[in-house]
Amino acid sequence: MQASRTALQNELAAATQSGESTRFLGLDFQAMATRNAARTIAANALDSDGFWYVVTPNVDHMVRLYRDPALRTLYETAGLILNDSRVLELLAKWDGLHLPASPGADVVQTLFEKEVSTDEPVVVIGCTASEITALKAKFGLSDVRWHDAPMGLRKNPEAIRRASEFMADNPARFHFLCVGSPQQEMVAMAAREHGGVQGVGLCCGASLDFLTGKSRRAPEWMRKARLEWLHRLTNEPQRMAKRYLVDGPKIFSLWRADRKQRKTGTSGN
Repeated sequence: MQASRTALQNELAAATQSGESTRFLGLDFQAMATRNAARTIAANALDSDGFWYVVTPNVDHMVRLYRDPALRTLYETAGLILNDSRVLELLAKWDGLHLPASPGADVVQTLFEKEVSTDEPVVVIGCTASEITALKAKFGLSDVRWHDAPMGLRKNPEAIRRASEFMADNPARFHFLCVGSPQQEMVAMAAREHGGVQGVGLCCGASLDFLTGKSRRAPEWMRKARLEWLHRLTNEPQRMAKRYLVDGPKIFSLWRADRKQRKTGTSGN
């Protein structure tokens, strides 16, 4: 799997001049801006090696990976790792590293606006019937193939298998996996291991919620000011309080440890 991922990343890097790899907090991110990321994903969607997938780690993901290292393989097996967080971008910048934020929501929106044809099949894992209706209406899509995955996917291997089989039974260039992390990465891994899935999987969390209007995204000025987390906290305090007020600040101690490892020449996890 690692060799396959390396070969794919070489292709991705060759497809864009801004495709260099940046190792940060133990992951090899592809340092790409949003438009280049979407263009490169579309160009390589039907890779000859079969199904591959894109992950977009943010602060919450990185803290979880250090708390549960067993999940790390879900990210290391991905064909493309994009930085979803402007906070991670800033921390990397303080270390002199180039790691532009390429938020998953922006990449997904760009794909629908610039790359997805209205008449091609599109697979969506997760979301609701009303969101699928809204998605089709917004982008004029005629062939959206929807799998209503159940809750509790992380502890339901059978449901993960059914999701991957749905993807195999519904060939498409783009598979949008919208069941939250790490469930969506687990589905992506299962689809890769299935052997019969083609195309690219986008582990994109709430991206379709924003696109279809189910959830309101932070205004542009808040995003540029790295305050999108504050917008989500104020809009969903009960759900987001632990993520942003308890778990989120742990990223600074992880960053300091990672900086120390890089300065002493030791490798992170």
